[in-house]
Amino acid sequence: MRLTGYPEVPLTADCSSCFALCCSALGFERSSDFAHDKPIGRACHNLADDFSCTIHRKLRDTGYKGCTVFDCFGAGQQVAQATFGGRSWTDHPEVRVPMFAAFPVVRDLHEILWYLDEALALAAGAPEVAPGVRTTIAALLEETTALARLDADRLPGLDLEALRRRVGDALTAVSASVRRSAAGTRHPRRIGPGADLLGVDLTGRTLRGADLRGAYLIAADLSGVDLDRVDLLGADLRDTRLHGADLSGALFLTPMQVAAALGDRGTRLPRRLSAPQHWLA
Repeated sequence: MRLTGYPEVPLTADCSSCFALCCSALGFERSSDFAHDKPIGRACHNLADDFSCTIHRKLRDTGYKGCTVFDCFGAGQQVAQATFGGRSWTDHPEVRVPMFAAFPVVRDLHEILWYLDEALALAAGAPEVAPGVRTTIAALLEETTALARLDADRLPGLDLEALRRRVGDALTAVSASVRRSAAGTRHPRRIGPGADLLGVDLTGRTLRGADLRGAYLIAADLSGVDLDRVDLLGADLRDTRLHGADLSGALFLTPMQVAAALGDRGTRLPRRLSAPQHWLA
């Protein structure tokens, strides 16, 4: 997938055009998601010289489930090929430090672009969204795209928190307008933003139009549930059961959330998302 109106900006990872930046620039701690500690800036010991992963086919079976969940939203190839002109950190050691510093910033910007791109599409198809909101989203999209193209030395100084606040306000406005079309659907009091729904059985519940942004749905059961116009921005879907659920109309769902959840061939996803391999095994 590429950003609407900006075909040169990728939002889907292409590992063949990257220098394994997620396996080198980022760090992680030993946990149920990662089998060993890896400091920031140090290459993973499973990384091969050609930037491939030596255990790629058995990541989940060997304790690296977190690797199968991570998504850079295309920031890897953007930094590798555009920001640094195709120079790898192994062949050109002088780019290692600035490249590793630029990658997490561009990754955050691309995630913001993922949300803004969806918000613009939602606003275009929802007449109830105020024209001013559409204008704001388009402006934020253009601004964030420009930031993601900055030279490496300017990226670390960006105020991403301020940008996230402005983007969050715009996404909230779009979400409220789109979910309003599901008016009349009543939800239990416990269903709302930031709700603690760990392990809760929600099968058979009517959730259409619910606001579950930032909700904790870890190991919750939503099998067969209709999630049309449900706002899932930032919701924690680790091990959430989505077997046979309909998320085709869910709002602000990301590849990382989908990969962290449990689903099957009967799970319906938005068009721009694909079922992860472990759902189909």
